[in-house]
Amino acid sequence: MTDPMFRGLYRGKQAHADDLSLVLKRARDAGVEKIFITGTNLEDSKEAIEAIESNEDAKGFLYSTVGCHPTRCTEFEEYKDGPQAYYDELLKLATSSKVVVAIGECGLDYDRLHFCSKETQQKYFEMQFDLAEKTQLPMFLHNRNTGDDFYNLVKANRHKFKNGVVHSFTGSIEEMKKLIDLDLYIGVNGCSLKTEENLQVVKEIPEHRLMIETDAPWCDIRPTHASFAHLKNVSKEEMAVYSPPTKKKEKFEMGCMVKSRNEPCTMG
Repeated sequence: MTDPMFRGLYRGKQAHADDLSLVLKRARDAGVEKIFITGTNLEDSKEAIEAIESNEDAKGFLYSTVGCHPTRCTEFEEYKDGPQAYYDELLKLATSSKVVVAIGECGLDYDRLHFCSKETQQKYFEMQFDLAEKTQLPMFLHNRNTGDDFYNLVKANRHKFKNGVVHSFTGSIEEMKKLIDLDLYIGVNGCSLKTEENLQVVKEIPEHRLMIETDAPWCDIRPTHASFAHLKNVSKEEMAVYSPPTKKKEKFEMGCMVKSRNEPCTMG
């Protein structure tokens, strides 16, 4: 919810008016009771907490995670006082407010190594297990195309945290089963439902280990996705609540969703 898109900003340019309040209203109307904002680095995590605590309407509705996304892990080494100071600030932040509900988003992402090397990602992913251990918070985990590296690191540190979800899961049935054997949850959104193979994997996730998410403003279900055909089984009344009419950002209309900008109301 701190993404600039919800304020009408796209790549630094104001495309339309700020409609965050309407995004949150649509979420409530769709039955969403709680939303957590993903912290992707130290500054984003601070911003999320400050935004929640300064907004009366957000209390009891919006929450946040604290952590460093794998593609942002160079920030540990670029921090003015060094990696340990960056870690200490994350820990301080994670224990500063009751709106913090998890450590993350952290993990490994080998699809975007141009942002951060494997070695750097692994080093600071492992450090964040210590955050979870010290705070006793669950973990919000990220994994993209990492072979066994992600699994091996999680398995080696599994004793440090009680619960965790591997969000936006796009892996194989075998990967999914190995993660469930580690007593983890599997998070599914539109990116998890692109291909027929994806759909077969999701069918195999045990219901008690399945978590549904939006990852808004990203990961919506699109016409090119295998899952899109199944939307025809949703009634018009439900679609009006869970997927209201959209307009391109260039033709923005207050009260409509923005095309290709996902929202929490689509959880339904």
